Amino acid sequence: MDSTTRSAVLRGPIRLESGASLPSVTVAYETYGALNPARDNAVLVCHALTGSAHAWGPPSDPGWWDGLIGAGKALDPGRHFVVCSNFLGGCYGTTGPTSIDPLTGKRYGPEFPQMSVRDMVMVQALLMDHLGIRRLACVIGGSLGGMQALEWAAGLPERVDSVIPIGCGLRHSAWAIGLNEVARQAILLDPAWQGGMYDLQPSRGLGLARMVAMLSYRSPRSFETKFSRAVRPGTDPALFEVESYLRYQGGKLVQRFDANTYLRITRAMDGHDLARGREDLRASLTKCPVRCLAVGIDSDLLYPTYEQREVAHAFGRGEYAEIVSPHGHDAFLIEYDQLNPLVAQFLNV
Repeated sequence: MDSTTRSAVLRGPIRLESGASLPSVTVAYETYGALNPARDNAVLVCHALTGSAHAWGPPSDPGWWDGLIGAGKALDPGRHFVVCSNFLGGCYGTTGPTSIDPLTGKRYGPEFPQMSVRDMVMVQALLMDHLGIRRLACVIGGSLGGMQALEWAAGLPERVDSVIPIGCGLRHSAWAIGLNEVARQAILLDPAWQGGMYDLQPSRGLGLARMVAMLSYRSPRSFETKFSRAVRPGTDPALFEVESYLRYQGGKLVQRFDANTYLRITRAMDGHDLARGREDLRASLTKCPVRCLAVGIDSDLLYPTYEQREVAHAFGRGEYAEIVSPHGHDAFLIEYDQLNPLVAQFLNV
């Protein structure tokens, strides 16, 4: 198993959609397995909002998608060369708000230029060039990872055979944008925020943003089954278990994430619209040679299944599959008994 995080330095200037440019970009990435002689077995795994390049690892250091990657699983390093990178603007080794600006010698912080999902994909394509991969067998990801997969198909169809977007749509909905805005305001209204210069210490605002997000990642049935009206023992006044859980999740993110990064990434998600700047997207996707498996989750409140059905119908070679789960949007990180056969069957066609 090779799960060591590496870094690739991409020399610039690297121009972003906004018109801003970066003098260079460092990309953190991990690879599992090996490229075959034909160099046609590479699969790119794209992570969601707070993820990292560490998608798979040993029991002592598990990755965020261990349930889908490994021997005998859908993404088997014995057959596939699996690549996962921390996307542009992240805070786990890839250039983003926590990085040092080589022009000033100081942290970018709130001055880091706003990036887009397309910018993330552009940097991923440069990383593939660095690795000697001209064409990917598949790009797969859930949530924001799925948005990246869709951008690969729409923007770089000559470089990918298939995509598997899970729990996302062709565009970010008003509902999802609204939830992100509430989370951003929680950060921006935190008293610790001083003129946008947000330090990396624990913050009530970032913790509250995570609590809001956690509610959208699950479903009422999931919370009712897990917590009901149970009260945490020994608390006075009584603290409901669901309150304790949300506070814990908020505090945990504060210890590992950055507020400026959260602001930039959620803005990038809100800007996701596959049709933006593309004339007659429907016609181009109908003719697109890329195979697409759009996976929905029946209890997803954040990205309802009609959005994934729309994705599948938009592609000339599109298919739809559905995960049945009480766990809401997060089911793509939980329901591996359903996800593994769906992905394996699609890849093996």
